Amino acid sequence: MNTPNDRRSGLATTRAHSARVYDYILGGKDHFPVDVEAGDAMCRHWPALPVHMRENRRFMHRAARFLAEERGVRQFLDIGTGLPTSPNLHEIVQETAPESHVVYVDNDPIVLAHARALLQSSPEGATAYVDADMHDPGAILDSPDFRELIDLNRPVGLMVIGIMHFILPPDDRRLIKRLLDPLPSGSYLAMTIGTADFAPEEVNRVAEEYRRQNMRMELRDLATTTSFFDGLELQEPGVTQVHTWRPGPEQEGIEGRDIAMYGAVARKP
Repeated sequence: MNTPNDRRSGLATTRAHSARVYDYILGGKDHFPVDVEAGDAMCRHWPALPVHMRENRRFMHRAARFLAEERGVRQFLDIGTGLPTSPNLHEIVQETAPESHVVYVDNDPIVLAHARALLQSSPEGATAYVDADMHDPGAILDSPDFRELIDLNRPVGLMVIGIMHFILPPDDRRLIKRLLDPLPSGSYLAMTIGTADFAPEEVNRVAEEYRRQNMRMELRDLATTTSFFDGLELQEPGVTQVHTWRPGPEQEGIEGRDIAMYGAVARKP
């Protein structure tokens, strides 16, 4: 997340940003030298980082498909969208239901510029981009785009993918609760959370590199991650490493030590 000073100055090119580092490591082109420097340092600490990041993205694809195809969800709120990398959330869910609505949320000016240019809905559905910070859920829930596209009388898929390890206690649980509270029964939370459970030395070095780049990070173990879903109905197979959540052929041969992310989907009763 950007600081208030970054937000006032527009593009923050003098410090790394998590979305741009992610873009660089996955082979994108929408980043700055400071992001390249940070990404290279992280990959030196843990060469499996690109594999880990790809699997986090693929979890999002499978979770979105599950909600659209098997649970009939037609409205989605995507927190921490990041730089658009096809297939994006609306492309996944509109394959199943072209009438689906997706509201994307991020707070980086580069993401904003690319999202508005590239996140184009099917004619039957709708997409919108909200320029807001997860630390201010009111700015998301009260935004005109959210109110126009999301019907709070119908289930919503809340997607919080690859961002919770940048949300520190005690804000983490409060913010998830604040986003879930207005959503109706039958809504779903799909979330991934970083962990050092499987390659502790390497992943903790990556986390320290993030901190050196002014991106504080909090990794969680399995018990802590699972507790984020208290009061919700976990969908099978529960909380797992992201590559083992309803895996497909793409997940064959992936080593557990190469994945530092838990993921799950849960229903709001």
